Amino acid sequence: MDIQLKRGILDVCVLAAIKNEDSYGYKIIKDMKPYIELSESTLYTILKRLETANMLTVRSTEYGGRLRKYYHITDAGLKRIEEFKEEWHEIMAVYRFVTKEDNLND
Repeated sequence: MDIQLKRGILDVCVLAAIKNEDSYGYKIIKDMKPYIELSESTLYTILKRLETANMLTVRSTEYGGRLRKYYHITDAGLKRIEEFKEEWHEIMAVYRFVTKEDNLND
């Protein structure tokens, strides 16, 4: 898969994981695991990129004697999810076009 496309999809997946409630790294990975495998290093790179793009905010809270970072989606992050949904229709149309001959041969 094209790296830029994959990056965009992963960004939206992380945003979707925190869409309904603030969350932290380990829980985000756990919530996404049934759908997509994501390493901690990849997740934290994505979270930093999304923070820089103002699609999420971060707050630190003490939990069990340690600081835990909680991530909160912003309006820009919510907008990105909606944009992705619209883009996905176009991606699926391209997929149907590319595979139309395959479907005729089945």
